[in-house]
Amino acid sequence: MATSTSTPPTTVNDLPDVILSNIIATISDVRSRNSASLVCRKWLVLERSTRTSLTLRGNIRDLFMLPVCFRCVTHLDLSLLSPWGHPLLGESTEADSALIAHLLRHAFPSVKSLTVYARGAEVLKLLPVQWFYLNTIKLVRWHQRPQLVSGEEFDYLFKGCCHLESVDLSSFYCWTDDVPPALEWNPVLAGNLTELNLMNPSFSEGFKSDEIGVITKCCPNLKELKIACMFDPMYIGFVGDEGLLCIATNCPKLSVLHLADTSTLSNCRADPDDEGFTADDAKFNVSTLIEVFSGLPLIEDLVLDVCNNVRDSGPALEILNRKCPKLRSLKLGQFHGVSMPIESKLDGVALCQGLTSLSIRNVGDLDDMGLIAIGRGCTRLTKFQIQSCKKITMRGMRTLASLLRKSLVDVRISCCKNLGAASSLKALEPIQEHIQRLHIDCVWEDSVEEIENLNGVEYRFDLNKTNGAESSTRTDGFGYTFGSMEDDIMFNRNKRCKYDYDLNSVCVEDNGNGNGFGGRTWNRLHYLSLWVGVGDLLTPLAAAGLEHCPNLEEIKIRVEGDCRLWSKPSERAFGLSTLSRYHKLVKMHLDCGDLIGYTHTAPSGQMDLSLWERFYLFGIGSLNLRELDYWPPQDRDVNQRCLSLPAAGLLQECIALRKLFIHGTANEHFMMFLLRIPNLRDVQLREDYYPAPENDMSTEMRSDSLSRFEAALNRRQICD
Repeated sequence: MATSTSTPPTTVNDLPDVILSNIIATISDVRSRNSASLVCRKWLVLERSTRTSLTLRGNIRDLFMLPVCFRCVTHLDLSLLSPWGHPLLGESTEADSALIAHLLRHAFPSVKSLTVYARGAEVLKLLPVQWFYLNTIKLVRWHQRPQLVSGEEFDYLFKGCCHLESVDLSSFYCWTDDVPPALEWNPVLAGNLTELNLMNPSFSEGFKSDEIGVITKCCPNLKELKIACMFDPMYIGFVGDEGLLCIATNCPKLSVLHLADTSTLSNCRADPDDEGFTADDAKFNVSTLIEVFSGLPLIEDLVLDVCNNVRDSGPALEILNRKCPKLRSLKLGQFHGVSMPIESKLDGVALCQGLTSLSIRNVGDLDDMGLIAIGRGCTRLTKFQIQSCKKITMRGMRTLASLLRKSLVDVRISCCKNLGAASSLKALEPIQEHIQRLHIDCVWEDSVEEIENLNGVEYRFDLNKTNGAESSTRTDGFGYTFGSMEDDIMFNRNKRCKYDYDLNSVCVEDNGNGNGFGGRTWNRLHYLSLWVGVGDLLTPLAAAGLEHCPNLEEIKIRVEGDCRLWSKPSERAFGLSTLSRYHKLVKMHLDCGDLIGYTHTAPSGQMDLSLWERFYLFGIGSLNLRELDYWPPQDRDVNQRCLSLPAAGLLQECIALRKLFIHGTANEHFMMFLLRIPNLRDVQLREDYYPAPENDMSTEMRSDSLSRFEAALNRRQICD
């Protein structure tokens, strides 16, 4: 009798370990990696051996819970350990602090990149020196600087970590005169640095010209420099011609250079009625910019965000295009004359054809024709941001979107007087099938109904009609007279080209006859950012043009204003429940940190901040959120941002929530409300604002209170 043998089925476990390891290494989502490690022991070993980045959570006093299986981690983040903001090693004795540092090195022996909250100098003395080959460090501190000699803190760090190549102080509260002395005291380490990030919003005045000279002279091999500067000529030591030239002279290898005035780093919204011009001009001229650009041929990412007028910058930007062929990202603030086309001739930034990202702010003379010239010249743009440009209208922005409809996926329109919510969305209809990230201001125009009815209006923008010139009547299928965007005919010097861009031929309603651009579906939009003024509602958002966003996963809402000027809002709720139409929405950043009001007793006829919190959070339970970052409103008179009772009660209604970060403080009793959220796994209080309270008050969450809450949270059974 013949016997049949059956071959066992082939599974993914039959793959060679090398291939399976490469597959697991491509998984970036943390929860997915954790799930993969639970399949079997083989997968556990492969997952642990391929994980290179880890953010450690939990309380530092629970050392018995310190994981020892992540031996291959090269990037370790210790900045989120609980209690957040408390000294990591300072509250223990010196022997205990050394033991904790040694245990961290034993658990993660391969670390080369470290992020840590360094409230005191003890962390910088004991922790980084544990990893001899540490080459990247990011320091975090929102509390006040300890009373030490200038540069002493960084001297501890630099003497113990001789292989450092990258230092990030963008979230570290310190003084500007702390950095130059430490670099001068450690010349070997300074010479090895290739990345230095000093773009810190906590600096009151920014780095002065002589300090920038010392920094760049000590670090000649820098490839990436980000620094908050003092460009205002009213201050002694402002950055002018000499400060800019020393950067190009001392650091010719730079590929990333970010120079921003400290006033531009704040989140405060500018005045939309501002003309864009300041009373004083910057103390550097176009010839200096040309010399700087000529000295940085390797630059790829450039930010020049100043606080005073830089006039007639077009010629310098043309030199930038010629001298810096690798330039891909450019941000300009308070630069004027960036695009001033005459008829069909491009100039200024429009000639930077290699750009993929462009951001412009406070360009007082930029009008629709200049914006269209940018769209014609910078045809590779994938990211475009415009802020505080008063002369830009919906027609100009719509034409830009039409010209860049093949590439543009990230747009930010902010503080432009003629571009409210409805007009901004109407202007972006040509790319609404492709756009992935979007920011608009929720300024609800008085004539929303008129904008809604613009589908029947011909928004023909004749690009030849400048200075009284005759318009062309010759168009092709998309309204071009010059052919496709890739053609070089538009730059033909032997023949004057004419342009006629008919926006109606590109954007028609999706009624069965059009291409669907004019419909209400934003298929690829997965990130949405909104600015909302105090007292305004979110409910008109859908009517303005965002009815259907089937793939929207994350939204950021920033509310700004002074509640003390309002007696009460016009409606009961802000309108978060209207976001329930976005079924894939799982992440939210609700930032009310710039909302100012009365924490305690409000005057007669006004609401305190607890009632305003109820107004803004009402309806959040109807959303299927899994992650929430919430910034409570503040009372600047007492430097307090505290979660109120109505806010805690409304947050507990988010039954699907797994991660909750509250950027402020809270009463322990209010925090216990959050234990009613069945799947809540990760909760943290962060006082990440300047200056963070030095000592917790009796009504706020203290270290012991937080530990009790975390213990209660960890005792619960999580179903998944």
